[in-house]
Amino acid sequence: MEQFVDFLFSVPAWWALAGIFLLTASEASLFFGFVIPGEIAVVVGGVLASRDTVALPAAMGAAVAGAVIGDLVGFGIGRHFGAPLLDRRFPRQWPKLRAWIQRRGGPAVFLGRSTAFLRAIVPTAAGAARMTFTRFLLWNVLGGVSWGVGFTLLGYFAGEGYEVALKRLGRGSLGALALFALIAGILALKSYLVQRWSRQAQEL
Repeated sequence: MEQFVDFLFSVPAWWALAGIFLLTASEASLFFGFVIPGEIAVVVGGVLASRDTVALPAAMGAAVAGAVIGDLVGFGIGRHFGAPLLDRRFPRQWPKLRAWIQRRGGPAVFLGRSTAFLRAIVPTAAGAARMTFTRFLLWNVLGGVSWGVGFTLLGYFAGEGYEVALKRLGRGSLGALALFALIAGILALKSYLVQRWSRQAQEL
């Protein structure tokens, strides 16, 4: 884990953004979230933005794109390989998860971003449970944007104290992150753009 974080801190901006995208995309498509939770990379992206190593919108974009695209791949895997794959890999969890998705519907996809385990398995489970693509896409985008923007902003505002902030936040507060993203996202982007424009004006 520490080696991966050090890698993101030490490489050029484009490599760091690629790492954020690939890890968040791999969580559901390759079940990689069981190894390294994607939120770690997303928070580090926010820290890099606070250092002006990467642009804040680029860090958000990499996180959101990775989350949405990775979940779409996971959904496709569930549609094509379905219940047998989950029965084989998660024999105890799959029946409960299928019942939860069928009971909650689309919001289960949104809530699935709240923990590393659910992020890794819910998209595939939704596909196996035959959720419609349109419903999955809507809630997938809502969850991906809230999660990606929220954790990036967490890293951006926490700065060098991101490890403490991440531990305090925990992995079960997606609702708080969604509210935080809605309220703070626009304000943070506005402040960031104003600062950028001011610096460019001073350099002219």
